Amino acid sequence: MDKVWARQILVHETEPAALTALFGPEDADQLITGTALRTPQVRVARDGEVLPQSSYTRGAAIGNVPLTGLVDAKKLLALFDDGATVVFQGLHRYWRPLTELVRELDSSLGHPCQANAYLTPPGSQGFALHSDSHDVFVLQTHGVKQWEVHDDSGARSVLMEPGTSMYLPTGTRHAAYTHQGASLHVTIGINRVTWRDLVSATIEPLLGDPEFTEPLPAGHHADTDSIVEGLRERLTVLSHRLGEVESADTVASHAARFLRTRQAALHGGLLDRLELDRLGDVTLVRRRRASTLALMPTGGGLRVLLGDRELRVPAHLEPALRHLQRHLEIRPCDLEPWLDAQSRLVLVRRLVREGLLEVVR
Repeated sequence: MDKVWARQILVHETEPAALTALFGPEDADQLITGTALRTPQVRVARDGEVLPQSSYTRGAAIGNVPLTGLVDAKKLLALFDDGATVVFQGLHRYWRPLTELVRELDSSLGHPCQANAYLTPPGSQGFALHSDSHDVFVLQTHGVKQWEVHDDSGARSVLMEPGTSMYLPTGTRHAAYTHQGASLHVTIGINRVTWRDLVSATIEPLLGDPEFTEPLPAGHHADTDSIVEGLRERLTVLSHRLGEVESADTVASHAARFLRTRQAALHGGLLDRLELDRLGDVTLVRRRRASTLALMPTGGGLRVLLGDRELRVPAHLEPALRHLQRHLEIRPCDLEPWLDAQSRLVLVRRLVREGLLEVVR
C-alpha cells in the first residue's frame, strides 16, 4: 500500500490563441477600468509583499447605501506603473470563459477548482519563492515570464510564453519574474479531495455520541493508566461502529455533496425565461455548457443534482432524464416514449428555469 508520490512539473506548448482567449490584456483592462471590482476580487503585491487594500481602493455609494473596497482604477494603474502585480482572484466566479472552463474541470475531475490571473509589469516580481497548498495549472496568455521551479529533479528555469502551460503539483516551490515586457497568466488551482478527507467525513459523525464528547476526568494528567484504558475502550467502540458503516452510502453522500456545491452556469438565463411561453413540443433545447446532471434514485423517488441545487422528482421521470443525460440536444417530443405532451413540456420548461437546459436560438 505504500506509495511515493513524485512532485514533477510538466510543461506543454499549444496554439497561443487557445489560451489567450481565456483572459487577455483587453479583458484585464475592462475589469479594471470598466467595472466595479471590489476586494477581495483584486489584491496587489510588489517585491514579495502584499500591499494594503487602502492603497488601491476607495469608497462610494449607491443612493444612500455606502460601498467599500471599490477598486480605484487610477490608484491601481499607478501601482502597476510602479512595479506592482495585480491579482484577479476568483475569476471563475465572474469571467465567463473561465467560469465554463472551471465548471468543466470540476465535473471531469471531481475536485473543486478555481481560477486567478496575475498581471505583472516589466522588470518585476510579485511574490517571493513560495509553494501552494493545491495543484496549479499555469496558462500564459500574454507576454513572457521567467519561472524558477523546484521539483523532485531540482531547481529548473522555465520560460513561459503565450501558448505555454505548466503543471505544478501541490507543494512545488516557485517564483516568477518579468524582463522587458508585461506578463499576464491565468492559474487554475485544483483543491484535491484526499482519502484523508473521505475517511474524516466517515469518522466525524460517529464521534458525536456521548462516550466521545464527555470530558476527560479531573486529574487525568496524573492518572495516565486510567486514561489509556478509557481511550482503548473508545477506540474499540469506534472500530466496531466503523465496521457497520456502509461504504457505498458514504461515498454516495460525498458525491452528492460535491455535486450540490458547484457554481451555477446561468449565462443567458433571462433570455431563456423570455422564451418559455413560446417553448413547444418541437423547440430545440440543449444542455447548458458545463452543466451538471446527476441522478440518484431514492425510495420511491429520484434526486436530480444540478450542481448548486437539488430537485426531488417522481421516479417515473427517470427514463426521460436518463435520455437527457445521453443527449446534449433534444426536443420535448423526443421524450414521447416516456411522457405525454403536457408532462414533457412541464419537465423541459422546469429544467430551463433551473438552468440545466437552454433554448437554442
